Amino acid sequence: GLLSRLQPSAPTVRTLSSSKSFSQNIPSCLWKLGRLNHVAIAVPDLEKAQSLYKDVLGAQVSETVALPEHGVYTVFVELGNTKLELLHPLGEKSPIASFLQKNKTGGMHHICIEVDDIKAAMTKLKKKKIRILSEEPKIGAHGKPVIFLHPKDCHGVLVELEQA
Repeated sequence: GLLSRLQPSAPTVRTLSSSKSFSQNIPSCLWKLGRLNHVAIAVPDLEKAQSLYKDVLGAQVSETVALPEHGVYTVFVELGNTKLELLHPLGEKSPIASFLQKNKTGGMHHICIEVDDIKAAMTKLKKKKIRILSEEPKIGAHGKPVIFLHPKDCHGVLVELEQA
C-alpha cells in the first residue's frame, strides 16, 4: 500500500565487467594537469590593491615587475596554497587596459594551472579544437613557458597553462 510506496527502493549498483578492458580503451595522455598556480586579478590601481593585500589583509606581497612582452605589470600575493596575481596595464595596447575599459573596477582576469609538458598539452588541445591564443609559448611572470586558452572554449574563463 501507501507505506511500501514511501520507502526508498534499494540503490542500483553498476559495475564494469572488466576494469582492465575499460582502461585499455582510454588513450594515455602525454601530459598531466597540475595544481592551481594562481588566480589573476586585473586592478585599475596597483598601489591600492597591493596595500589591501599587504597592509589590510597581512599577506606577503612581491615587488612590482614589468612584463613588456605581455603588456602588464604584475604583483604576486602569496597565499598558503596558491597565489593571486595582480595585473595592471603596461602601455595602451595592454590586454589588461582593454579588460579594464570593460570592467572599470577590475576583476578576475584568468586562472593559471600548471602542466608537466606544455608542448604535449598544446598538441592535444589543438586536436580537441581548443584554441590557443599564441602559436608558441611565451615566457611568463615566473620565467616559465605559458600559453592561454580561448575563454570561449573554456566556459567563459581565460585559462593560462604554465610549464611546471
